[in-house]
Amino acid sequence: MFWNIILYIGMSLARFPLMVSYQIFGKDNVPAEGPFIVVVNHSSIMDTALTFFVASWYKRIFFAAKTWEKVFFLGWGMKKGGAVYIHRGSVDRRAMTEALDSIKTGSIFGMAPEGTRSKDGRMAKGRDGAAYLATKSGVPVIPVGIVGAKDWNRNWKSLRWTHLEAHIGEPIIMPDIDRTIRSRDLSAYTHYIMTHIAHQLPEFYWGEYADSPALAALESGEDAWPHCLTAEGLS
Repeated sequence: MFWNIILYIGMSLARFPLMVSYQIFGKDNVPAEGPFIVVVNHSSIMDTALTFFVASWYKRIFFAAKTWEKVFFLGWGMKKGGAVYIHRGSVDRRAMTEALDSIKTGSIFGMAPEGTRSKDGRMAKGRDGAAYLATKSGVPVIPVGIVGAKDWNRNWKSLRWTHLEAHIGEPIIMPDIDRTIRSRDLSAYTHYIMTHIAHQLPEFYWGEYADSPALAALESGEDAWPHCLTAEGLS
């Protein structure tokens, strides 16, 4: 908890030289305690910082690319705050095991299923890491749509403030398929997670999921899961 508070204060102060303001909507959707997994769209380094604030003072832990580990002071501070460093673009079984062990102790885990940052802010196809953790642990997943982060780099270089918004959706539990979940099933669960993130965002951000029947179902107040099975050829 101590290092979480230090990191929280540090990030709160850092937003001034970084010229960032933010608002968080849907805070009531965050459970009173862990464990749970927070998933966000990813278009800037600001996503990581804002994800940290979603759970406020709670104990939390989050994925960060291995390259962050060697960044002076920040890499050390993130590790103290609970970061699990992963090798981007590969299946990092060590990191997954560490994440599952942390979740079992009640930790809150934050990650961006896309893995890498979107260059234009539109969502890319999600990878299966979040779905793997959610199906293995059985904990709730909190979908968060982050608006405005894609503009930060350009604004900061031009000495303009960037306003970020985090839109928190209701917790979701991975649907039961009445059999043992296999690796091939994870793509449908990933689709389910990603469309719930997209559901928190303006249409511009939908990207890979803009034409998803699952997202259309969510927008209409219907169940997305059957469409996720169809989209991934599992129905």
